[in-house]
Amino acid sequence: MLRTLKQDIKTVFDRDPAVRSIPEIIFCYPGFHALLFYRLAHALWVRKCRLLARFLSHLGRMFTGIEIHPGARIGRGFFIDHGMGVVIGETAEIGDDCTLYHGVTLGGTSWAKEKRHPTLGNNIVVGAGAKVLGPFKVGDNSKIGANSVVVREVPENSTVVGIPGRVVYANGEKVGSQIDLEHGQLPDPEGKAMSCMFDQLHALERRVKELEGERGARCSGDRKQEVI
Repeated sequence: MLRTLKQDIKTVFDRDPAVRSIPEIIFCYPGFHALLFYRLAHALWVRKCRLLARFLSHLGRMFTGIEIHPGARIGRGFFIDHGMGVVIGETAEIGDDCTLYHGVTLGGTSWAKEKRHPTLGNNIVVGAGAKVLGPFKVGDNSKIGANSVVVREVPENSTVVGIPGRVVYANGEKVGSQIDLEHGQLPDPEGKAMSCMFDQLHALERRVKELEGERGARCSGDRKQEVI
């Protein structure tokens, strides 16, 4: 347990440039706290103390805003940065040296009592707000962009962005004309939808003006004929 604790502290130092001391990690890092609650709860879960495990998990959620089911399996070197709103489901599996940012969900798409949450390989980075939903695998050394929604398997050494998530880099090579994990350059589906809606509105306005112009011209012509 002490060795695991030291590894968790070292991981924070390795991944977060803002950290300055071990006491700061112990007292001020909710991701570290959530991992402590998880490790205790998971130890109880595998020993069939399911109710107590769930209660500890619930306490961890109350204190940190991070929900990790005690049945999930998490490897070494796991790091949750900031952490608020992170949800990790019961059958989720996370490999070694993975990083999740705030708002990430590793969720299921079924109520069946079977494997229904994703499996993350080793050295995975999941950006803020991303949702990985379903019982598939995200391959080693892959990255998932912020606010992406991933619903199918991700190959190794890939970068995935968008809704639904699509591979834009594979084995270091660009796929199509897509972009990478630069958060400031990720696609904005809502903005695109709004832009399309405004384009349609402007087209309707132009058409209404054209129809009003045609109607005015007809009315003017009718009045001239009546005068004659």
